[in-house]
Amino acid sequence: MITAGLVLAAGAGLRYGMAKALVPYRNRLLVEHAAETSRRAGCERTLVVLGARAEEVVARADLPETVINPEWAGGMGSSLRAGLAALSADPSVGAVVVLLVDMPGVTAEAVRRVLAHAAPDALVMGGYRGRRGHPVLLGREHWAGVAAGATGDRGARDYLRAHEVLVVEVGDIADDTDLDRPGDLDA
Repeated sequence: MITAGLVLAAGAGLRYGMAKALVPYRNRLLVEHAAETSRRAGCERTLVVLGARAEEVVARADLPETVINPEWAGGMGSSLRAGLAALSADPSVGAVVVLLVDMPGVTAEAVRRVLAHAAPDALVMGGYRGRRGHPVLLGREHWAGVAAGATGDRGARDYLRAHEVLVVEVGDIADDTDLDRPGDLDA
C-alpha cells in the first residue's frame, strides 16, 4: 500500500484577487510549494487538482501529476471528489493525505506525523493545540463516504465530524494559517 498526497489547488481565489496556485511564495508558486511538501514528507505519489486558470498553472509550474476539475467553481468539495476519483483507479493507493494550496505553513514534518498512521481504514487530522486542521489523512475505505458528503467548500468536514478521527498534534512544527488575502502572506 502507498499513500498519495492530494493537493487541492483549483480555486479562483476571489478574496485573494487571483488563483492561489499562481501566488509567488519563496521563489516559486504556492502550488509548487504544496506539491514539494507532499514529496518531502514521503508521499510516494502526489496529485494536484487544478481548475481556475489551469492551463496557466500547468504552463508555469513544475508539478507532478495533475487532474483538472471541470466543476472547480462549485467549491473545494468538487476538487476533493475529483482527486479521490482519479486516485481510486490505482489499487495500490491505500490512503491519501490532503493538503490545501493556501496553507504553506503545513510542513513536511507535520505531514510525516500524520502519515505515520496511514492505513486503508484511517481517518487522521493534524491538531493545533486543541483545534483540528490540516493535513488530513483519509484511508481508502472512507473515500466513497467522503466523496458523497463533499459539497461546496465543506470538503470532508461533515464526514470527519461524524466519524472517529485520530488527531495528531502538529502545532509545534506547523502553522495552519489560511491565506485568504494578499496581506496574509506578510503576517
